[in-house]
Order: sequence, then C-alpha cells, then structure tokens
Amino acid sequence: MVKFTGYKKIKTAVFISGTGSNLKSLIKFSKIIKSPISINLIISNNPEAKGLKLGRINNIKKKVFNFKKKYKVENQILSILKEHEIKMICLAGFMIVLSKNFINKFRGKILNIHPSLLPKYKGLNTHQRVLNNKEKYSGCTVHFVNSKLDSGKIILQKKVKISKNETKKSIYRPNDRGIKFYKIQRYNYDRKWIQT
Repeated sequence: MVKFTGYKKIKTAVFISGTGSNLKSLIKFSKIIKSPISINLIISNNPEAKGLKLGRINNIKKKVFNFKKKYKVENQILSILKEHEIKMICLAGFMIVLSKNFINKFRGKILNIHPSLLPKYKGLNTHQRVLNNKEKYSGCTVHFVNSKLDSGKIILQKKVKISKNETKKSIYRPNDRGIKFYKIQRYNYDRKWIQT
C-alpha cells in the first residue's frame, strides 16, 4: 500500500542578514508534514549573522557572500540556487537590494517580509519612524519583490495596534509576521503561483 505523504514541497532559500527570527519560524513551519515548503538553503551577506547558527542546528546548507562585487556574486548565487533546485526565495531581514537582473531570473518567486504596512515606511528603521509619526497602527507586509524598493505587489498584510507606551523593540513581533507568511505560502502553493 502506498503511503500518502502530502504535497510536494517547494524548495526554498531564505536570505538573511541578522538574527534570523523569521527564518526560525519558517524552519519550524517547514517541518510540519503538510507544510508546502522545505528550507533547503540559507544565504547571507553577513558572516556574523546569528541566523546562520540555525542552519547548523537544523542541518540546512548555508552560504555567505561578500557583495562588494554585486553582479559577480549574484551570478554565483544563481548558480547555487539552480544546483539546489530552489523554486522560491524568501527575503527575511536581508539588507541587500537585489539587482533587476537577479529578480528577473526568479520573477514572481521572490517574497519579502517587510515590517510596516506598505506602501508606508519603505526601507529601513521603520518602527522608529512609525513611532515618530505617532501612528495608531503598524504591522507587516508580505509582498512580491520587484526592482523597486519595497514596491512589489502586496500579497497580505497584518495590522497591529500601537499602545501608548510602545517602543521600537516592542513593536517588533516576528512570530506574527512568520504566521502570516505561512499563510501566504499556503496560498501561493494552492493557486500554483509558484511552479515546481
């Protein structure tokens, strides 16, 4: 008797620059039987990124690149992605803007988790800017990546209310963002936006 093993998982690479809080959530989710993804590769521009430890702990291959020669490095990364049969990329706190050429190679298959309610507060230091402008709400956005910074088609957002004594640190809710990202990947898989 053939045992049903669920969906064929989408081989995914996660690009990080820092602590890897969303990477941790994604890895945890990927281990669920019915998860539509598997995390097969971690890419970073920062050899000191704490998130790289998650690769070692979870036996996931990881690569670190110096982006001083950006286009050369991007071509190297594209070769590695092809070698590992990667079908989707998640930018999870990745602090490098990818070139138009790179994005076109994975058009419609690169997602970014951004810690604001886009189109507001594109770029860096979003939480502090939200507080400085005394916004009543903040949140996160999952969107497709295009050649313009944080401007790709929005897939889903989650709004959170900002309390009176909120700080830049307390606004940061990686688990909330991770949960929403799971839902996005499930949606993408069901709708066959990402072809395996």
